[in-house]
Amino acid sequence: MHLLRTDLEATKAALARKKVPAGDVEHAAALDAEGRKLASQADALRSQVKALSKQVGDAMRAGEEGRAADLRQQSKRLGEDLAAVEERARTAQSQLHEALLRIPNLPAPEALDGASEADNVVRRTVGFDPARYGPHQRVPHWDIGTELGILDLERGAKLSGSMFPLFRGAGATLCRALCQFALDRNRDAFTEIRPPSLVRSPALEASGQLPKFADDAYHVERDDLWAVPTAEVPLTSMHAGEVLREEELPVRVMAYTPCYRREAGAAGRDTRGLLRVHEFDKVEILAVCKRDQAGELHEDILARATGSIEALGLPYRVVEICTGDLGQSQARQYDVEIYAPGCDMWLEASSVSWFSDYQARRAAIRYKPLAGGPPNVCDTLNGSALAVPRVWAALVETYRQPDGSVELPAPLHPYLAGQTTIRVI
Repeated sequence: MHLLRTDLEATKAALARKKVPAGDVEHAAALDAEGRKLASQADALRSQVKALSKQVGDAMRAGEEGRAADLRQQSKRLGEDLAAVEERARTAQSQLHEALLRIPNLPAPEALDGASEADNVVRRTVGFDPARYGPHQRVPHWDIGTELGILDLERGAKLSGSMFPLFRGAGATLCRALCQFALDRNRDAFTEIRPPSLVRSPALEASGQLPKFADDAYHVERDDLWAVPTAEVPLTSMHAGEVLREEELPVRVMAYTPCYRREAGAAGRDTRGLLRVHEFDKVEILAVCKRDQAGELHEDILARATGSIEALGLPYRVVEICTGDLGQSQARQYDVEIYAPGCDMWLEASSVSWFSDYQARRAAIRYKPLAGGPPNVCDTLNGSALAVPRVWAALVETYRQPDGSVELPAPLHPYLAGQTTIRVI
């Protein structure tokens, strides 16, 4: 809001990098100006009504009943005018709130410029050699899962509809193992949280999910609660409305949650197997910090995301997301993609994002500076420490053996209840 009032042209130019029409920004600025104008008019009318009320009292004390009656009539007319102006002001404020919710975050100055996904840039590729894969690894995970009896898409669809997978036996154990593996790798610096899986609308608004992505979320209308699309949502709003101490920052938290997404915009994209599902398990890591801590934390979260993938022996690449492909809330973003040889695809396994103060401003998360002065708004960052479905898929394809079994990597062995090889039963 401050930028709309103080530097409209620079704000329009910054948002144009995210393909936001200038008219959308100008509309919000006009609503703000109208709201402030109406608020000023209401203040003036309120002052006049107050002055007339005093004059009515003075007239009554002086025994001037006729003059008092005239003043009451004037006060009544002004009161009616005031009510009308206040109603218009509330309408303008409501419209401004809605407009601001739909305007995305400004991209960071250093964010990669580009118009679309085609302009994203692969910054590095680690461990990928297409010649290393044998024919036994070029089998898609949905066929491997069916053959080994560890993935039952048909029964999942029978229970809940398409894109709701059902894992069986070692397949289900592998899901839990991946989550515990990710939690254990990050507990050196991040405090584990188990948040509710259903949240109120303000939590989704704060993270930038509402109203833009309402069609992609599951809404429990009876209770006006939303199934979390990612643990980012409850973790971001844990400190909503709070003023933290500067010495508390950065706050580092992580959470395992099931995640729910309608994937309403996924028409025409590959939805076979676990490539795109409505429910999945994920471990999220998130930081609340000061602006001067954000750059180092962004690199740390990215290193943690890639470190887990590298520990599992999966080839990966880091992709910088250009401004035209950045999401609603992101100021800068890197994606970590893993290679699945059976699908012969690079699959997004993690998004590591810096949101500047966009989310914290919506959630009213601030900190009190040690040096004194008014509270400052925090920054937020987050990343997927590990999202199960695509990592699960890449693992069973990569580690499939010529005899059809799957030898799981050593870092997962402590979490597999002794079953380190998955064979046909």
